[in-house]
Amino acid sequence: MYTALVAASQTVAAFLRQRLESDANLGPFFNAALGGTMVVSLGNPQEMVENNIEGLSLWLYRVVRDEELLNAPAERDTGGVRMPPLPVRMHLLVTPLKTTDVLNGPELEQVILGKVLQSLHDHACFRGADLQGDLAGTSSEFNVRLEAMTLEEITRVWTALDASYELSVSYELTLARIRSDRLEQGGPVLTVDPQTGVIVNRETV
Repeated sequence: MYTALVAASQTVAAFLRQRLESDANLGPFFNAALGGTMVVSLGNPQEMVENNIEGLSLWLYRVVRDEELLNAPAERDTGGVRMPPLPVRMHLLVTPLKTTDVLNGPELEQVILGKVLQSLHDHACFRGADLQGDLAGTSSEFNVRLEAMTLEEITRVWTALDASYELSVSYELTLARIRSDRLEQGGPVLTVDPQTGVIVNRETV
């Protein structure tokens, strides 16, 4: 399905939102029932800063084709054979953000990021009841991993945002599958016309 990207992002966001809201230290900041105003957003950090929104940004900044899974077989579907899904890897920039009036802002950002690192380390595989959006109720499964980025790589991301660097990490999400809409007509084999014959050893003829 072409909504796999946003559904995967929503899945990770919902998981982290629940972890942050239920944490004894961070709940007062993220849990609305406790007066919290921080949010978990799929918007990029610059958009959140410009709109004075504080919390956690999960921004999808890069999507690449997974070369290792391009040779997956076609899928048989009603009415024909469907091309195999396009396998892609997603890269999420995870940035904790605070407004200037939050007491001990830098310390709070580090606490938020620490909670994110802990949560995704303990729960790196998403499936079943974890899944949100159009992935909910499907047999889909994906993993997340913290990826190492050089200073040059992370600088390029923030330069593209035209924003000052903020404390952030990148996670690679594997594997989102974009289902093909191309369906080739064809059906199962219904009849077989067997042929019989005799194998002859030509050397003895």
